Amino acid sequence: MEVQEIKQRFGIIGNSPLLNRAITIANQVAPTDISVLITGESGSGKEVFSQIIHQMSPRKHGPFIAVNCGAIPEGTIDSELFGHEKGAYTGAVGERKGYFETVNGGTIFLDEIAEMPLGTQARLLRVLESGQYIKVGSSKVEKTNVRVIAATNVDVYDAVKNGKFREDLYYRLNTVPLRIPPLRDRKEDVFLLFRKFTADFTDKYRTPPIQLDDDAQQVLTNYSWPGNVRQLKNMAEQLAVLERDRIITAQTLLTYIPHEVGGRNLPMRLDNQPKEDFSERDILYKVLFDMKRDMVELKKLVADIIEHGGVSPHYANNPQTLNQLYRDIELHGNNESQFTLQQPVNTVNNPVVNNNTTIDGFNITHDAEEVEESLSLIEKESDLIRKALKKHKGKRKLAANELGISERTLYRKIKELNL
Repeated sequence: MEVQEIKQRFGIIGNSPLLNRAITIANQVAPTDISVLITGESGSGKEVFSQIIHQMSPRKHGPFIAVNCGAIPEGTIDSELFGHEKGAYTGAVGERKGYFETVNGGTIFLDEIAEMPLGTQARLLRVLESGQYIKVGSSKVEKTNVRVIAATNVDVYDAVKNGKFREDLYYRLNTVPLRIPPLRDRKEDVFLLFRKFTADFTDKYRTPPIQLDDDAQQVLTNYSWPGNVRQLKNMAEQLAVLERDRIITAQTLLTYIPHEVGGRNLPMRLDNQPKEDFSERDILYKVLFDMKRDMVELKKLVADIIEHGGVSPHYANNPQTLNQLYRDIELHGNNESQFTLQQPVNTVNNPVVNNNTTIDGFNITHDAEEVEESLSLIEKESDLIRKALKKHKGKRKLAANELGISERTLYRKIKELNL
């Protein structure tokens, strides 16, 4: 069967090459009887691929059951999978058939296989190798003919190295590895899935259709989607039910996206950008520490100008540092002494300091009058954001990098401060 036919049959949306490759592998392995290990992040659709393999196999008329190994308590998982005899343990009032007995001739899908206890892993390995198992509390060997499809959202090989998963079972399950791509690697499919989900939900709840403007589509595409297709579907349902304005803007869409999910923000960071992010408190601390350092440097410079009639060798030999301090003087003009910078006509080699001092092309007028310094963090923060935006000609991404914060945090601060 062709890939497109499989998509239509199982309701799969998307044209990503990675998705098509996964479907092709599932289609190729389905007619065989070998075990398959499906890997992929939570919410990426692993159970759909287990259905593809079962429905395209000779066992399609046999039973199929999906078991979440992480949801079964360790003390009862053996009984759930292999069954138990009457009196096998306290509370076992009767004989019970396990999944490997009831699904005989069909397919069993073991989701979250990495959460399976080591003792149960040994029992499962025997089933895979010989088709034999023993019920809990019994000594009789039972036979079963079941195809096993396993899935996990963690790196099983790392679990093997850490002693949490049997190496022999890993290689037995991993006969054919099948990786489901996360939604962030299927950017071309995000809007298609969103449109399909919103159409389904607006029809289900009898609400008007939903549309995204251009900026909202960019936000939708560039978000990292840590919850994958499940998260996207959840958002589509919320929008279909809650929003009165059926034209969704980027600002509206942002309210449905978590501020921080595992360190993955909106929009997605480039690989060459810093990975860390700052909270609002961290930003304020950073501003305060930077201001304190600048004030110390400014005081040193002013002391040299006033006391020695010139600039110390440290600043004279570092013109870039001196020029930066001049810009800082203009930025913090209301500190302990009031400074005014004016562009001069000429630059002199041996500056002479008086009430109107000329240094490296700048005229500095200093007054003895002390003025009270503004200690408002909001004013300082607003001033820094304005200067960063002005420096980068309104480009918010570059301004955010200059400020050391994420672009999303910058969006929020601009809105809060009415900039």
